[in-house]
Amino acid sequence: MTRPADGQMPPSLWAATAPQRAPHRALEGTREVDLAVVGGGFTGLATAFFARRLGLSVAVLEAVEVGFGASGRNNGQVIPTLSRRDPADIVARFGAERGERMVALVRDSASLLFDLVREQGIACEAEQAGWIQPAHSPGRVAISRRRHDAWGSRGAPVEFYDRDRLAALLGSGSWHGGWGNRSGGHVNPLALARGLAAAVAAAGGDVHENSPAISLAHDRGNWTVATPRGALRASRLVLATAAYGADLWPGLSRTIVPVNSWQLATARLGENVRATIVPGRQAVSDTRGELGFFRHDASGRFVTGGASMLSLAGIEGSLRARVGGRLGAWFPQLAGIGFDHVWSGRLGVTTDFFPHIHRLGESGFAWIGCNGRGVALAVSMGRELARLAAGEREEQVALPFTPIQPIPWHGFARRMGPPLALWGYRRADGREVG
Repeated sequence: MTRPADGQMPPSLWAATAPQRAPHRALEGTREVDLAVVGGGFTGLATAFFARRLGLSVAVLEAVEVGFGASGRNNGQVIPTLSRRDPADIVARFGAERGERMVALVRDSASLLFDLVREQGIACEAEQAGWIQPAHSPGRVAISRRRHDAWGSRGAPVEFYDRDRLAALLGSGSWHGGWGNRSGGHVNPLALARGLAAAVAAAGGDVHENSPAISLAHDRGNWTVATPRGALRASRLVLATAAYGADLWPGLSRTIVPVNSWQLATARLGENVRATIVPGRQAVSDTRGELGFFRHDASGRFVTGGASMLSLAGIEGSLRARVGGRLGAWFPQLAGIGFDHVWSGRLGVTTDFFPHIHRLGESGFAWIGCNGRGVALAVSMGRELARLAAGEREEQVALPFTPIQPIPWHGFARRMGPPLALWGYRRADGREVG
């Protein structure tokens, strides 16, 4: 794999297939707007788009190009749940009122994204074909039933699958049952980021690429965001850098553990093979802690991946062998398949597996900790952050705020937490539950 130079979009399937972008000029000089957004990923761009709808002048600062971080490098699955956290967990964490508001935000997050894509005509290979979570052991089927019932009782369009029905949906008998949500699906995530940036510009907002934020300052009711060639002044601020720039605010980067996420895309499959593997083209991610996830893309490739504790450069060969073997075990018709694209990105994981939403001083806001669910969740978070920036009270939006609480011994947790967690996931995945 060709390694990208610093400050360039790394090669990936999405970079190879997304529609060509219209570059956005860097910020030069000093500008004043109502809302400054730092970060040109899904959260930042969605915040800017919805803020324009609410009448705010807005500018987005992106260090490289839109979608450069996790937004443009993930698997593109649009999943309307949290990772490892069910509705009862959300309510227990945030209380009945705020918790149920958050549950509703998550429940509707995929529909919001796909509705926005259709409304704005964003060409991002969007397929609202549904999302399926198969159970990788018999005991996990009870977990699937519980999740189906919990989300279904709150109005989500869910389905439960016995083993035979699931085998027909996936084209494989490697799982034991499961559940799914019809509102989910998948997109080309880099194309989505570029399309959102175009929508912001069409709505009258500004997007500035190659404009990294150097510092944030708040004085006399205004924020100042300094960049190498200019500054942005605003009465309101949203910090939306996730795992790629959280160090701009004291303590924020120490609330997450960054994890490398890798993706692999096969060579194009023949139509006869494609028709036997997930013929309904749903997005799929199973119950393993060390996730098994996959989906088709628009060009006929099968895209899969997982988490790695190492940089991609040193493990690409072993990844190809391991993932190829895993796919071949699940789908014998893919035995020996080659991969045309291999790439990686970085996501932010919180130790409690909840997203963390924070106030940053006066009229400043941030959220961090997508935990692998950022595509749908970030767009919905952006809408709520825009409402806050426009003056909505906290009790009127679906965001339960928490204080910034750095992880104790963060340096150790950052170095040793991911490999220990991966080891633990593998052990847990091999044990039966229930």
